[in-house]
Amino acid sequence: MYHVLSCDQFSRADLEGIFRLTDNIRAQPRAFRTALAGKIVATVFYEPSTRTRLSFEAAVLRLGGTVISTENAKEMSSAIKGESLPDTIRVIGGYCDAIVLRHPDIRSAEDAARVSQVPVLNAGSGSGEHPTQAVLDVYTIYQYKQKIDGLKVAVLGDLLFGRTVHSLVKLLALYEDITIYGLSHDVLSLPEDYSAYLEARGIRYIPCRSLPEIPPEVDVLYHTRTQTERFANTDLPIEEFVIDKKALDYFSPHTILMHPLPRRNEIAPDVDGDRRAVFFAQSHYGMYVRMSLLHSILKQDSEG
Repeated sequence: MYHVLSCDQFSRADLEGIFRLTDNIRAQPRAFRTALAGKIVATVFYEPSTRTRLSFEAAVLRLGGTVISTENAKEMSSAIKGESLPDTIRVIGGYCDAIVLRHPDIRSAEDAARVSQVPVLNAGSGSGEHPTQAVLDVYTIYQYKQKIDGLKVAVLGDLLFGRTVHSLVKLLALYEDITIYGLSHDVLSLPEDYSAYLEARGIRYIPCRSLPEIPPEVDVLYHTRTQTERFANTDLPIEEFVIDKKALDYFSPHTILMHPLPRRNEIAPDVDGDRRAVFFAQSHYGMYVRMSLLHSILKQDSEG
Protein backbone atom coordinates (compact mmCIF):
# COMPACT_ATOMS: atom_id res chain seq x y z
CA MET A 1 0.00 0.00 0.00
CA TYR A 2 1.41 3.39 -1.02
CA HIS A 3 -1.48 5.88 -0.83
CA VAL A 4 -4.59 5.64 1.40
CA LEU A 5 -7.34 7.16 -0.73
CA SER A 6 -10.49 5.05 -0.42
CA CYS A 7 -11.82 2.05 1.44
CA ASP A 8 -12.10 0.33 -1.93
CA GLN A 9 -8.38 -0.42 -1.76
CA PHE A 10 -8.52 -2.47 1.46
CA SER A 11 -8.93 -6.21 1.67
CA ARG A 12 -9.93 -8.10 4.78
CA ALA A 13 -6.34 -9.34 5.03
CA ASP A 14 -5.11 -5.72 4.89
CA LEU A 15 -7.32 -4.80 7.83
CA GLU A 16 -6.25 -7.82 9.84
CA GLY A 17 -2.60 -6.86 9.31
CA ILE A 18 -3.26 -3.25 10.36
CA PHE A 19 -5.11 -4.44 13.46
CA ARG A 20 -2.26 -6.76 14.48
CA LEU A 21 0.27 -3.95 14.10
CA THR A 22 -2.01 -1.57 16.01
CA ASP A 23 -2.23 -4.09 18.86
CA ASN A 24 1.56 -4.36 18.89
CA ILE A 25 2.04 -0.60 18.97
CA ARG A 26 -0.44 -0.24 21.83
CA ALA A 27 1.23 -3.04 23.78
CA GLN A 28 4.83 -1.94 23.14
CA PRO A 29 4.87 1.78 22.32
CA ARG A 30 8.54 2.17 23.27
CA ALA A 31 9.53 -0.32 20.58
CA PHE A 32 8.15 2.01 17.90
CA ARG A 33 9.26 5.41 19.21
CA THR A 34 12.02 5.84 16.60
CA ALA A 35 10.30 3.99 13.73
CA LEU A 36 9.89 7.17 11.67
CA ALA A 37 13.04 8.97 12.79
CA GLY A 38 14.11 11.35 10.04
CA LYS A 39 10.68 11.29 8.38
CA ILE A 40 8.60 14.45 7.85
CA VAL A 41 4.82 14.29 7.43
CA ALA A 42 2.81 17.29 6.18
CA THR A 43 -0.76 17.67 7.46
CA VAL A 44 -2.63 19.84 4.97
CA PHE A 45 -6.18 20.62 6.06
CA TYR A 46 -8.52 22.77 3.97
CA GLU A 47 -11.36 22.06 6.42
CA PRO A 48 -11.51 22.23 10.25
CA SER A 49 -10.41 19.21 12.26
CA THR A 50 -9.61 18.33 15.85
CA ARG A 51 -9.36 14.55 16.19
CA THR A 52 -8.10 13.65 12.72
CA ARG A 53 -5.38 16.31 12.47
CA LEU A 54 -4.16 16.03 16.05
CA SER A 55 -4.26 12.23 16.11
CA PHE A 56 -2.25 12.09 12.88
CA GLU A 57 0.25 14.59 14.24
CA ALA A 58 0.50 12.76 17.56
CA ALA A 59 0.95 9.49 15.64
CA VAL A 60 3.90 10.92 13.70
CA LEU A 61 5.53 12.33 16.84
CA ARG A 62 5.06 9.11 18.83
CA LEU A 63 6.80 7.24 16.00
CA GLY A 64 9.75 9.65 16.16
CA GLY A 65 8.91 11.64 13.05
CA THR A 66 8.39 15.37 12.50
CA VAL A 67 5.28 17.27 11.43
CA ILE A 68 4.84 20.33 9.25
CA SER A 69 1.28 21.58 9.19
CA THR A 70 -1.30 24.03 7.93
CA GLU A 71 -4.58 23.65 9.79
CA ASN A 72 -6.57 26.09 7.64
CA ALA A 73 -5.07 25.74 4.19
CA LYS A 74 -8.13 27.29 2.55
CA GLU A 75 -7.31 30.62 4.20
CA MET A 76 -3.71 30.26 5.39
CA SER A 77 -1.95 28.92 2.30
CA SER A 78 -1.45 30.04 -1.29
CA ALA A 79 -4.89 28.58 -2.07
CA ILE A 80 -6.25 32.00 -1.12
CA LYS A 81 -4.14 33.42 -3.96
CA GLY A 82 -5.68 30.96 -6.38
CA GLU A 83 -3.12 28.16 -6.33
CA SER A 84 -4.57 24.84 -7.47
CA LEU A 85 -4.51 21.74 -5.30
CA PRO A 86 -2.22 19.85 -7.73
CA ASP A 87 0.32 22.69 -7.65
CA THR A 88 0.18 22.82 -3.84
CA ILE A 89 0.76 19.06 -3.62
CA ARG A 90 3.66 19.19 -6.08
CA VAL A 91 5.35 21.80 -3.91
CA ILE A 92 4.65 20.28 -0.49
CA GLY A 93 5.74 16.85 -1.72
CA GLY A 94 9.24 18.25 -2.07
CA TYR A 95 9.35 19.11 1.64
CA CYS A 96 8.14 15.87 3.23
CA ASP A 97 7.84 12.10 3.10
CA ALA A 98 4.01 11.86 3.21
CA ILE A 99 1.01 14.18 2.98
CA VAL A 100 -2.14 13.88 5.09
CA LEU A 101 -4.85 15.79 3.19
CA ARG A 102 -8.34 17.00 4.09
CA HIS A 103 -10.22 18.87 1.38
CA PRO A 104 -13.86 19.69 0.53
CA ASP A 105 -13.67 18.19 -2.98
CA ILE A 106 -14.77 14.54 -3.25
CA ARG A 107 -12.02 13.81 -5.79
CA SER A 108 -9.28 15.69 -3.93
CA ALA A 109 -7.32 12.71 -2.63
CA GLU A 110 -7.20 11.03 -6.04
CA ASP A 111 -6.24 14.32 -7.72
CA ALA A 112 -3.47 14.83 -5.18
CA ALA A 113 -2.14 11.30 -5.53
CA ARG A 114 -1.88 11.64 -9.30
CA VAL A 115 0.73 14.39 -9.00
CA SER A 116 2.34 13.59 -5.64
CA GLN A 117 5.87 12.27 -5.37
CA VAL A 118 5.13 11.02 -1.82
CA PRO A 119 2.30 8.97 -0.28
CA VAL A 120 -1.04 10.76 0.22
CA LEU A 121 -3.40 9.79 3.05
CA ASN A 122 -7.00 10.91 2.64
CA ALA A 123 -8.11 12.57 5.90
CA GLY A 124 -11.57 13.38 4.56
CA SER A 125 -12.65 14.30 1.04
CA GLY A 126 -15.83 16.37 1.05
CA SER A 127 -18.92 14.20 1.41
CA GLY A 128 -17.09 11.28 -0.19
CA GLU A 129 -14.88 9.17 2.06
CA HIS A 130 -12.81 9.21 5.23
CA PRO A 131 -10.92 5.91 5.01
CA THR A 132 -8.65 6.16 8.05
CA GLN A 133 -11.69 6.94 10.21
CA ALA A 134 -13.39 3.80 8.94
CA VAL A 135 -10.33 1.68 9.73
CA LEU A 136 -10.27 2.96 13.30
CA ASP A 137 -14.05 2.45 13.54
CA VAL A 138 -13.82 -1.19 12.52
CA TYR A 139 -10.84 -1.62 14.85
CA THR A 140 -12.95 -0.19 17.69
CA ILE A 141 -15.82 -2.58 16.91
CA TYR A 142 -13.39 -5.49 16.92
CA GLN A 143 -11.95 -4.42 20.28
CA TYR A 144 -15.38 -4.52 21.89
CA LYS A 145 -16.94 -7.42 19.99
CA GLN A 146 -13.88 -9.58 19.23
CA LYS A 147 -15.33 -10.26 15.80
CA ILE A 148 -16.94 -8.49 12.84
CA ASP A 149 -18.60 -11.40 11.01
CA GLY A 150 -22.26 -11.82 11.86
CA LEU A 151 -22.74 -8.41 13.47
CA LYS A 152 -25.77 -6.15 13.19
CA VAL A 153 -24.75 -2.50 12.82
CA ALA A 154 -27.04 0.54 12.75
CA VAL A 155 -25.79 3.77 11.15
CA LEU A 156 -27.77 6.83 12.21
CA GLY A 157 -28.10 10.45 11.20
CA ASP A 158 -26.79 12.05 8.02
CA LEU A 159 -26.21 9.14 5.67
CA LEU A 160 -26.25 11.34 2.57
CA PHE A 161 -23.27 13.58 3.33
CA GLY A 162 -21.68 11.56 6.16
CA ARG A 163 -18.36 10.46 4.72
CA THR A 164 -17.53 8.39 7.80
CA VAL A 165 -20.63 6.27 7.15
CA HIS A 166 -19.77 5.92 3.46
CA SER A 167 -16.35 4.54 4.33
CA LEU A 168 -17.56 2.38 7.21
CA VAL A 169 -20.16 0.50 5.16
CA LYS A 170 -17.52 -0.27 2.53
CA LEU A 171 -15.25 -1.88 5.12
CA LEU A 172 -18.10 -3.78 6.76
CA ALA A 173 -18.85 -5.25 3.33
CA LEU A 174 -15.54 -7.15 3.55
CA TYR A 175 -17.03 -9.37 6.28
CA GLU A 176 -19.57 -12.19 6.31
CA ASP A 177 -23.22 -12.20 7.40
CA ILE A 178 -23.41 -8.47 8.12
CA THR A 179 -26.71 -6.63 8.51
CA ILE A 180 -26.74 -2.82 8.36
CA TYR A 181 -29.70 -0.71 9.46
CA GLY A 182 -29.74 2.86 8.16
CA LEU A 183 -31.73 5.38 10.20
CA SER A 184 -32.15 8.80 8.59
CA HIS A 185 -34.65 11.35 7.39
CA ASP A 186 -35.79 10.72 3.81
CA VAL A 187 -33.71 13.62 2.45
CA LEU A 188 -30.56 12.32 4.16
CA SER A 189 -30.77 8.67 3.11
CA LEU A 190 -27.75 6.61 2.14
CA PRO A 191 -26.92 7.35 -1.52
CA GLU A 192 -27.99 4.68 -3.96
CA ASP A 193 -24.37 4.07 -4.98
CA TYR A 194 -23.61 2.80 -1.48
CA SER A 195 -26.76 0.73 -1.04
CA ALA A 196 -26.05 -0.87 -4.43
CA TYR A 197 -22.45 -1.48 -3.32
CA LEU A 198 -23.71 -3.36 -0.28
CA GLU A 199 -26.28 -5.35 -2.24
CA ALA A 200 -23.65 -6.43 -4.77
CA ARG A 201 -21.57 -7.84 -1.91
CA GLY A 202 -24.40 -9.70 -0.23
CA ILE A 203 -24.78 -7.28 2.70
CA ARG A 204 -28.31 -6.78 4.02
CA TYR A 205 -29.16 -3.07 4.16
CA ILE A 206 -32.42 -2.10 5.86
CA PRO A 207 -33.53 1.57 5.72
CA CYS A 208 -35.31 2.86 8.87
CA ARG A 209 -37.15 6.04 9.77
CA SER A 210 -37.50 5.66 13.55
CA LEU A 211 -35.44 4.20 16.38
CA PRO A 212 -37.91 1.39 17.20
CA GLU A 213 -37.32 -0.03 13.70
CA ILE A 214 -33.80 -0.96 14.83
CA PRO A 215 -33.85 -4.23 16.80
CA PRO A 216 -32.91 -3.90 20.49
CA GLU A 217 -30.23 -6.59 20.14
CA VAL A 218 -28.25 -4.62 17.51
CA ASP A 219 -24.51 -4.90 18.18
CA VAL A 220 -23.44 -1.37 17.21
CA LEU A 221 -25.14 2.02 17.05
CA TYR A 222 -23.00 4.35 14.93
CA HIS A 223 -24.38 7.88 15.16
CA THR A 224 -23.32 10.93 13.11
CA ARG A 225 -24.14 14.61 13.18
CA THR A 226 -25.98 16.33 10.34
CA GLN A 227 -23.36 17.73 7.95
CA THR A 228 -24.95 21.17 7.60
CA GLU A 229 -21.78 22.55 5.99
CA ARG A 230 -22.53 20.36 2.94
CA PHE A 231 -26.06 21.65 2.44
CA ALA A 232 -26.63 23.58 -0.76
CA ASN A 233 -30.31 23.83 0.23
CA THR A 234 -30.48 25.48 3.63
CA ASP A 235 -34.14 24.45 3.98
CA LEU A 236 -33.20 20.80 4.56
CA PRO A 237 -34.18 19.60 8.04
CA ILE A 238 -31.45 19.32 10.66
CA GLU A 239 -33.53 17.68 13.38
CA GLU A 240 -31.46 14.92 14.93
CA PHE A 241 -32.37 11.45 16.12
CA VAL A 242 -31.35 11.89 19.74
CA ILE A 243 -29.77 9.09 21.74
CA ASP A 244 -30.20 9.89 25.42
CA LYS A 245 -30.14 7.50 28.38
CA LYS A 246 -33.79 6.54 27.86
CA ALA A 247 -33.23 5.81 24.16
CA LEU A 248 -30.02 3.86 24.84
CA ASP A 249 -31.76 1.73 27.45
CA TYR A 250 -34.11 0.45 24.73
CA PHE A 251 -31.07 -1.44 23.40
CA SER A 252 -29.21 -4.44 24.72
CA PRO A 253 -26.63 -4.18 27.53
CA HIS A 254 -24.22 -5.46 24.88
CA THR A 255 -24.93 -2.77 22.28
CA ILE A 256 -22.09 -0.27 21.88
CA LEU A 257 -22.68 3.38 20.96
CA MET A 258 -20.13 4.97 18.61
CA HIS A 259 -19.74 8.41 17.04
CA PRO A 260 -16.86 9.83 14.94
CA LEU A 261 -17.27 13.18 16.77
CA PRO A 262 -17.77 16.07 17.05
CA ARG A 263 -21.30 15.57 18.33
CA ARG A 264 -23.86 18.31 18.50
CA ASN A 265 -27.19 17.36 20.09
CA GLU A 266 -27.60 13.86 18.68
CA ILE A 267 -25.98 12.14 21.69
CA ALA A 268 -27.01 13.53 25.07
CA PRO A 269 -24.37 13.98 27.78
CA ASP A 270 -26.38 11.75 30.11
CA VAL A 271 -25.06 8.67 28.26
CA ASP A 272 -21.39 9.58 28.71
CA GLY A 273 -21.03 7.48 31.85
CA ASP A 274 -22.74 4.44 30.32
CA ARG A 275 -20.25 1.65 29.59
CA ARG A 276 -21.90 1.18 26.19
CA ALA A 277 -20.85 4.70 25.12
CA VAL A 278 -17.42 4.08 23.58
CA PHE A 279 -16.96 7.15 21.38
CA PHE A 280 -14.15 8.71 23.42
CA ALA A 281 -12.23 5.42 23.45
CA GLN A 282 -12.94 5.24 19.71
CA SER A 283 -11.26 8.62 19.18
CA HIS A 284 -8.20 7.50 21.15
CA TYR A 285 -7.88 4.27 19.17
CA GLY A 286 -7.60 6.55 16.13
CA MET A 287 -4.09 7.66 17.04
CA TYR A 288 -2.84 4.08 17.28
CA VAL A 289 -4.50 3.01 14.04
CA ARG A 290 -2.94 6.00 12.27
CA MET A 291 0.43 5.10 13.79
CA SER A 292 0.01 1.67 12.24
CA LEU A 293 -0.91 3.09 8.82
CA LEU A 294 1.95 5.59 8.80
CA HIS A 295 4.41 2.96 9.98
CA SER A 296 3.30 0.53 7.27
CA ILE A 297 3.46 3.09 4.47
CA LEU A 298 6.64 4.95 5.40
CA LYS A 299 8.67 1.93 6.50
CA GLN A 300 7.66 0.17 3.30
CA ASP A 301 8.61 3.27 1.31
CA SER A 302 12.04 3.39 3.02
CA GLU A 303 12.70 -0.28 2.40
CA GLY A 304 11.48 -0.07 -1.19
